[in-house]
Amino acid sequence: MKLSNWISGIQWLFFIFTNIVVIPITVGAAFELPPSKIVNLLQLSFIVTGLACMVQAFIGHKRALMEGQSGLWWGLILTLCSTSAAQGMPLPVLGGSLTVGIMISAIVTIIIGVSGLGPYISKLFNPAVMGVFMFLFGCQLNSIFLKGMLGIPFGNESQDAPINLSISLLSIILAIIVIIVSIKAPQGIRRYGLLIGIIIGWIAYTLVFETKESVSQISTFSFDLFPLGEPAWDIGIIITTVLAGLLNTANTFGALKGTDSMYNAQTTNLQYRSSFTITGVFTALAGLLGLVPYSPYVSSIGFLSQTGIIRRMPFILGGFMFLVMGLIPPVGRFFSLLPLSIGSAVLFVAYLLLLNSSWAFFKQVEFNTLNVYRSAIPLFVGIVIMTFPASYFEPIPSFIRPLLSNGLLVGIMLGLILENAIKWDHYGKSKEDKTVA
Repeated sequence: MKLSNWISGIQWLFFIFTNIVVIPITVGAAFELPPSKIVNLLQLSFIVTGLACMVQAFIGHKRALMEGQSGLWWGLILTLCSTSAAQGMPLPVLGGSLTVGIMISAIVTIIIGVSGLGPYISKLFNPAVMGVFMFLFGCQLNSIFLKGMLGIPFGNESQDAPINLSISLLSIILAIIVIIVSIKAPQGIRRYGLLIGIIIGWIAYTLVFETKESVSQISTFSFDLFPLGEPAWDIGIIITTVLAGLLNTANTFGALKGTDSMYNAQTTNLQYRSSFTITGVFTALAGLLGLVPYSPYVSSIGFLSQTGIIRRMPFILGGFMFLVMGLIPPVGRFFSLLPLSIGSAVLFVAYLLLLNSSWAFFKQVEFNTLNVYRSAIPLFVGIVIMTFPASYFEPIPSFIRPLLSNGLLVGIMLGLILENAIKWDHYGKSKEDKTVA
């Protein structure tokens, strides 16, 4: 096998690692899991993610697109942990209800894949909807990362926790360093900006603050089914997660459509069917193992654009190496000690680029004073809901409260309804609009 494939595979390994490593650590912290279980979640994330990437490349969409734990799902889970804690819901009930919702979502995703409904659903997600999705997605995730940067813990403890000034200062300095590297460094170094940030930040954190070696006794790999909680039936959480699963299809559409020009071919119905089916299978596996559900990563487009590595073999090798890392217990134990504030600072910078993705979609829409409501309503309503404390939603019936208290989901739903119920293009060249202009 060519040496160049292995070198390119290592680049893919770094990219997959940077995107995945913080997710199981933050979820484990939000659910207040013991360190040993967080280590196991991290190892399982490495194994399942590496396997998912390889399966998609071999028999799925057959493109070099990372299949990883979905940012939409991740943001939703962390948000639900905060709001549910404020509303008095026990974490095991939340986790068990999430598990049921994720399993139902997995079945729905598989049905979409097997039935070939993917291309038809993709028509609902036009550029205006995708622009709203990307912008609100960035708002939700970066609000979580900013909280982590300020030293505010995840889970129940976050409700009354103050800002940690010393951790905040280090995190802000680290974010500035990563931004400077991303802008000023040569392209060969720039592509490793996130990894460089993690290394520098971790070393600095270790030198400045005391770190706990609370998992040093773990030497073997093990896992339990339903680590976040046994299956439970809170109907509000289940409805919210199933809807999130449907909206998560936007990641598949964005990733596959975004790479059509790179592969000089439009995504076929077979590729949609294979991709959705495999994503559904790995989402079901995630539900059983307490992991964040899966989807193709839209951020892979940026990586492909930077490196030009669109061949499948380096991607497969990168996924394989990531899987092997998960099978080695000391690796999982080591990376579980990554400070959340450091990971949050690095990912905060990475997900600022979602503004560029959102803007690219909005540029495809011809806005004017009559049709701007198509995006203004979902954007402003979604953002404002994100700022509301959980107590505002207490009068709302519990079965729909988790849904209506999530600004991202409300915004995407409004975007879908407004775009597909009203023909906004008819208002693009009206006499009234010309008069105002």
